[in-house]
Amino acid sequence: MSKPDDNAPRAWQRMLSGRRLDLLDPRPEDIEIADIAHGLARVARWNGQTIGAHAYSVAQHALLVEALVRQQCATAPRQLLMAALLHDAPEYVIGDLISPFKAALGVDYKAFELRLLAAIHRRFGLADTLPVEWIAAIKAADRSSAWWEATRLAGFTLEEAHLHFDRPEARGDGVPAEVIEAWPTGEAQTQFLSRFAALAQP
Repeated sequence: MSKPDDNAPRAWQRMLSGRRLDLLDPRPEDIEIADIAHGLARVARWNGQTIGAHAYSVAQHALLVEALVRQQCATAPRQLLMAALLHDAPEYVIGDLISPFKAALGVDYKAFELRLLAAIHRRFGLADTLPVEWIAAIKAADRSSAWWEATRLAGFTLEEAHLHFDRPEARGDGVPAEVIEAWPTGEAQTQFLSRFAALAQP
């Protein structure tokens, strides 16, 4: 048996739960929803360039995407809604890189992100790879959420938002609650955990 290389760079992240997540080989048993919620509530969308007293967190964004999927797919199964809530869950470890920077980093970054997402899916009873129609529904909601966030919180004009993001279909109940203002960290974390608990019920 070879001896571990003490000089090798550390590739694991210690979580507040006490778990150690190997970033190169993530295991489902090292993933805890409390760690995900804690991290996502502290990761800022839009590189922090949003209005208000608090950063707009990835946890709040995830709740918006799940709400939009639920609205657009009246018969959406619980597993689809769970996948929507967790669609950016890897960012609790790797942060939220804006899309232009992800493109500059190339496919290796995307492969790393997808490997971690697959482990998260297994941890919470989802398939490593989602059905194509589920991926499309989540992606559509993600792009609609970006339009709402851009116009309500990130300073985009309507013209800029129409150019770069998918304009949401008309809603009967107005602006989604999740983009009226950015929530404090504790509220975003609590709301994320509450929604996860509801979706985790059989």
